[in-house]
Amino acid sequence: MNRTVFFVSESTGITAETLGHSLLSQFDTVNFEQVYMPYINTELRAKALTQRMEEAADRDGARPIVFATMLNKEIGDILKGGNCFYVELFEFFVDPLAKELGVAPSLKSGQSHAITKPSYYTKRIEAINFAMANDDGIRPDNFHRADVVLTGVSRSGKTPTCLYLAMHYGLRSANYPITEEDFERGDVPQLLYDCKHKLFALIIDPQRLQLIREERRPGSSYASLKRCQDDIRQAQQIYKRLGVPVLNTTTQSIEEISSQIIRSLKENQESGLVSAMKVQ
Repeated sequence: MNRTVFFVSESTGITAETLGHSLLSQFDTVNFEQVYMPYINTELRAKALTQRMEEAADRDGARPIVFATMLNKEIGDILKGGNCFYVELFEFFVDPLAKELGVAPSLKSGQSHAITKPSYYTKRIEAINFAMANDDGIRPDNFHRADVVLTGVSRSGKTPTCLYLAMHYGLRSANYPITEEDFERGDVPQLLYDCKHKLFALIIDPQRLQLIREERRPGSSYASLKRCQDDIRQAQQIYKRLGVPVLNTTTQSIEEISSQIIRSLKENQESGLVSAMKVQ
């Protein structure tokens, strides 16, 4: 089955895309052709889009699905009148929430992505800069300044996870790659032991690791299955010695790994506060 899906908004369309993707993921037997249509903020653009909907319906033999975040009722009505299955995402949430809060919504587009808190925006930018400057163990002397430190073998997902933590949570993230030198001495530097309370190890299936490394260095010993198996086996021995949480990136997304890290950090923080109260 082929269906065309439009993600439509009078602003960036990020919200429509994100929530729409989550809903579509539950229907993996359907082949969705996804079309992004941000800034549909005039009646002329809305009417032009309804024409594209008609063309998609003729091509697929079924009306397209539209995920929209349209706060302008006049423009939204034009889209609803097109040949489509129209889902207004805000409609399901804003009105009931306004009723519960007893406050009328502002109905301003782009609010969720606006810089409403400059201090938090600045914190995120600083965190991103920190993650980039402390990638791949470039500055291990900065580990004490990091909110979280990741370790793992090459291509296990350290860098993208650090950047995600910085961008979405404003956390200063650093990472340390376990290398041949570490394997030869059977351990990692003392600096990692010193930050165990915020250290997380990443593990990945050797077959999956081979595929990733093969894309980077095709046909190299670095990408061979044996090398991947050896690297993972030795890394697991080091993790056991470190005694830190081990997160598997084989089938889990960056978002899932990051949420586990955030939860663990919060639990450690709460545990520390309880311990401090007992001492007092």
